[in-house]
Amino acid sequence: MRKLEIVAPAGSPEKLEYAVAYGADAVYLGGTDFGLRTAAASFDRENLSRAVEYAHRRGVKVYVTVNIFARNRDIEELPGYIEFLSQIGVDAVIVSDPGVLALVRETAPALRVHISTQANTTNWRSAQTWTALGAERIVVARELSLEEIATISERAKTELEVFVHGAMCISYSGRCLLSNYMTGRDANQGDCAQSCRWKYRLEEEKRPGEYFPVYEDDQGTYIMSSRDLCLLEHLPGLVRAGVTAFKIEGRVKSIHYVATVTGVYRRALDAYLADPDGYKVQPGWLEEIGKVSNRDYTTGFIAGAPGGTPPPVDSIYRRNYTFVGAVLGYDQERKMLQVEQRNRFAVGQTLEIFAPGLETYQMQVTSILDEQGQPVEAAPHPRQTVYLPWPQPLPPYSLLRRSV
Repeated sequence: MRKLEIVAPAGSPEKLEYAVAYGADAVYLGGTDFGLRTAAASFDRENLSRAVEYAHRRGVKVYVTVNIFARNRDIEELPGYIEFLSQIGVDAVIVSDPGVLALVRETAPALRVHISTQANTTNWRSAQTWTALGAERIVVARELSLEEIATISERAKTELEVFVHGAMCISYSGRCLLSNYMTGRDANQGDCAQSCRWKYRLEEEKRPGEYFPVYEDDQGTYIMSSRDLCLLEHLPGLVRAGVTAFKIEGRVKSIHYVATVTGVYRRALDAYLADPDGYKVQPGWLEEIGKVSNRDYTTGFIAGAPGGTPPPVDSIYRRNYTFVGAVLGYDQERKMLQVEQRNRFAVGQTLEIFAPGLETYQMQVTSILDEQGQPVEAAPHPRQTVYLPWPQPLPPYSLLRRSV
């Protein structure tokens, strides 16, 4: 069987470490230039070099986004950046623009190229064309059905990558002008304001101040924001359709999200590989992904869209758990966990510890010591280091969360 990959988001060096720890085969990330997620552009050239070295030491591939739709000014600066990425050994660049692809082929012929979902590859002829131009993998458009993906795989004879989890764009695979029009921030240059996720009310032209009830409650609704994608149940069908890589959205999301979702899909893919005919989505996997912030889940267009109906929209983020801290180490003498607090928690609360491999433990917070060893009732400041009683060390990259 061909090598299958879980491709996880790495919006920062810290998120890269958690993606690797929780089972990613590859990570995708962006530098400070030429990518479509400026909010996740935490990798300057020094950090990019370190990221590649860190991942490669652990057998994990690194794919770097160069997926802007380039302007003339970008074309002048791109060759030097491409040469740099090739020199530090990135495993592939992700591009959208045919001109950028041509530059990569000219500047670094040995550097692999993946075609971004931003390029809207929706048919096998487009896939063949990208392949003929030198692309080795295509991240297909998210509006495709399983049948369409299988046809592209059969006819184009190239590696395919598919988004299997995360936020969906209400647009044509990300080609959105709403942000640019409303805020001057160009989504296709990496600066999306996510205007589709704002709250809206409908007002009729001749009735100023009179709002019509297109929302579910008095807070309005996010009328252009799709439910989140989750394709756990479709992993076997995607493998049979010829998909090589299973991609998780979320470079701007938390380490809690990256760790949890990567861990679930790692376990799911391993279960499929161990017993393809007996694969079944486990309740525990669904419970885990329900613990990260989400807008309920949908299978999107993978089974087709009856009558052209898009995935249903949802007005409410579900936040059943709050990520409260990252375990940094263990004080053997005092039998206490060293924890970097991320959100508030207090004495008397019950926390859940989770670790790579989806191991979970319940913890009753009986006391909290601050950095000076003084007892406190709560950890009040984000990024504050505190100490919690616990009988033994925990695996590296363990996290703490609290039910809300």
